[in-house]
Amino acid sequence: MTTTETDWLARAREVAAQLAIDAVERDREGKTPYAEVQLLKDNGLVTLLGPVEHGGGGQTWETAYRVIREVAKADGSIGQLLGYHYLWAWAARLVATDAQITAVEELYTRNNFFFGGAVNPRDSDLKIGQDGDELVFNGHKSFSTGGKVSDLTVLEGVLEGTDEHIFAIVPSNQPGIVFHDDWDNLGQRLTESGSVTISDVRVPWSDAAGYVDREFRPLVYNTLNVPAIQLVFTNFYLGIAQGALESALAYTRERTRPWPYGGDDKQSATEEWYVLEGYGDLQAKLWAAEALVDKAGAAISPILHAPREDLTPEARGEVAVLIAAAKQRIVDTGLEIGTRIFELTGARASASKYGLDRFWRNLRTHSLHDPLPYKRREVGAYALNGEHPQPTWYT
Repeated sequence: MTTTETDWLARAREVAAQLAIDAVERDREGKTPYAEVQLLKDNGLVTLLGPVEHGGGGQTWETAYRVIREVAKADGSIGQLLGYHYLWAWAARLVATDAQITAVEELYTRNNFFFGGAVNPRDSDLKIGQDGDELVFNGHKSFSTGGKVSDLTVLEGVLEGTDEHIFAIVPSNQPGIVFHDDWDNLGQRLTESGSVTISDVRVPWSDAAGYVDREFRPLVYNTLNVPAIQLVFTNFYLGIAQGALESALAYTRERTRPWPYGGDDKQSATEEWYVLEGYGDLQAKLWAAEALVDKAGAAISPILHAPREDLTPEARGEVAVLIAAAKQRIVDTGLEIGTRIFELTGARASASKYGLDRFWRNLRTHSLHDPLPYKRREVGAYALNGEHPQPTWYT
């Protein structure tokens, strides 16, 4: 029975081993990952954070972050999908009422449902009209990660005539939600992150997350959505970087030929000084990044699981800065690894059949989600002036 973090990480590694078998081919084909999401479901990873009483794993976010990382080592796209699912599965806790939290967590845990989200702040908000006791969502979003593989979709929009933002969770498979199959990017090809049109999707007012008698009750805890998902990003970036280095090391052990024209000829590439120096440099940087990412996970997890009313703006700001630091470090390190592994594996490693390029492509693609210089600025403002990042859609 899977009950401890060690057990769950072992389960995640088993899933990753299956994903790794045909990861290169699946990346090339770019098919909708129905089978891959089903693999996550069949192994209990989808309900890792779900309540035990409903059949879930009852685990902490610290464990969830590490599970994301393990899956992303084999397939960055599936790691992203799982990480986004965890965030959206937690969305009720972030903004909803106690009764809504109970209903949503029982719904998705008992049914093993997978989440997607049509929430992209850089687009215009969905428009929300009112029709009696129902809210009616309409609009278009350029990105909706999870798309066709999701059972439930998180919607966000603005109530017409107000500046009130409303979140709601709805079934993905309905006529009013049309996914457009237009995700065709450099990397993260299996994330189903294309556009979506929302047409007359109806939601009872009682399902408007966090609203009581049509009025929202704000908490500082509501603003944890951004630090929580920024650390989701950070962990699947770390997994991608770890997968890149592990794949390169394996290639060098098995295939890289020693260079015979350097004046210090070796029998094996594993004895070449520049290969050893190069891998030593990359491994040290990766271990350092991992330590910082783990520190961030250990900091935010207790906050996410603590009573929601306890969170202060100062505590939120401290953890947001730490996550910003971890994110910038792993992006820089991961991109360096994704490039330099070719210098250490050799010319033949650039053959498409080995797929070593997918690690750089995946990390480069998603790390453009929001400008990294702003994360550096957040850390600099904290270090120099003691300023905490103010909550926005991206901080």
